[in-house]
Amino acid sequence: MKRTGGCQCGKVRYEVTGEPMQQVFCYCSDCQTRTGGDKWFGIWYHHDNFKFTGEVETKTFTRKGSSGHDVHQHYCPECGVTVCADITIGQFYTIAGPSFDDAESLEPKMAIFTASAPKWAVLPTTIPVFDTFPSNM
Repeated sequence: MKRTGGCQCGKVRYEVTGEPMQQVFCYCSDCQTRTGGDKWFGIWYHHDNFKFTGEVETKTFTRKGSSGHDVHQHYCPECGVTVCADITIGQFYTIAGPSFDDAESLEPKMAIFTASAPKWAVLPTTIPVFDTFPSNM
């Protein structure tokens, strides 16, 4: 299966192939800061199944993740939308669910780092919920 998506202005585009590794709500403090909300809806694809295809290159902000490994956030230099983050410890991209062209077909399969969620966040009740990162992944 091939899916496409991109930023708000359309200058950064991407393509993924195959099935996603995971579809998650992430409530970690870094994702809250990145989104300005209580969570990030990320669709995970292995590095080999992701490529940028747009007319401009992304800007990148690198930070240390909770694992101590680098996380490279890719965002559009024109509209500023964060399209994805390269999670180097797991060799995958977490792609913004709403940035997919067929976003309405995507649903979260689990919620992670819920212990970091703000008090006012409403946690899902129909999918598995984990205080931190699941130990079986």
